[in-house]
Amino acid sequence: MTAKPANPTPPARPTTPAHPDRRRTDLTLFMVITFGVSWACWGTAIGLGGPATPGTPTYTPFLLGAFGPLTGALVIRVRRKRRGEPVPAHAVRFRPAALLQAPLLMLAASGAVLAAAALGHAAGDTTLSWSDAQDVMKDMGGPAAFLVSMIISGPLSEEPGWRGTAYPRMRATMGRFQIALVLGVVWAVWHLPLFFIDGTVQNDLGLATPSGVLFAVGNIPMAMLVTCAYERAGILASIAVHFAVNTTMVLLNVHTPATQALITGCQILLIALLLLTGRRTQDTVKL
Repeated sequence: MTAKPANPTPPARPTTPAHPDRRRTDLTLFMVITFGVSWACWGTAIGLGGPATPGTPTYTPFLLGAFGPLTGALVIRVRRKRRGEPVPAHAVRFRPAALLQAPLLMLAASGAVLAAAALGHAAGDTTLSWSDAQDVMKDMGGPAAFLVSMIISGPLSEEPGWRGTAYPRMRATMGRFQIALVLGVVWAVWHLPLFFIDGTVQNDLGLATPSGVLFAVGNIPMAMLVTCAYERAGILASIAVHFAVNTTMVLLNVHTPATQALITGCQILLIALLLLTGRRTQDTVKL
């Protein structure tokens, strides 16, 4: 007679593909959480008034508002795990190659902004000044604080949501160009409260101005650019590209419509290059 094991191994939890209705529900829930968290925080910042700079009461809700997409991503991740569902088919797995590709893509994205700013400067549209960049970093508490703020408030707080969560679920039924258009518009609407918070880039541009309109329109090629980075090397790459564009634009104090339009043009050229030279990976990762 064979003895019964004292601690039998429990059966593996079965996993089933996500039903289309669940995928849509997850996407809707992600958007509700993202907008709810961000707009509640930014609404508080608007109510407090004052500039959104370190050391002011407005800065904390302003910074927390950027984490709406990350909060939504975490909720969807927990829900998917509890249901025992696999990773979405179009999610990109982290690979060691990303450690090399991410900085290269970051340099390319920053270079596109620099090239556009140089063209604008040559045409007499904007003035490039290292002293202005130093003033920006000083206002943020120094170079280290500036860099930490730029990577947290934007790239790190947004990309796991927009690219890591929304994109794979939308990609199941939509093409990448359709997603770039839809997410670009959603992204622009999501940024709307920032136009009413003193001290933000959006507030400096102004809502009902050519610069404000170009900022909104620029979300579409930007969405496509970070999508190209995500498809090549995952979240790490999309964070790197997002960080590079935001940081370069802030340091160069890009605000004139002509230079903004040049940046959009240079980004489109970079997108075309990435699409021509890249190959979509079919690997997946848990987000």
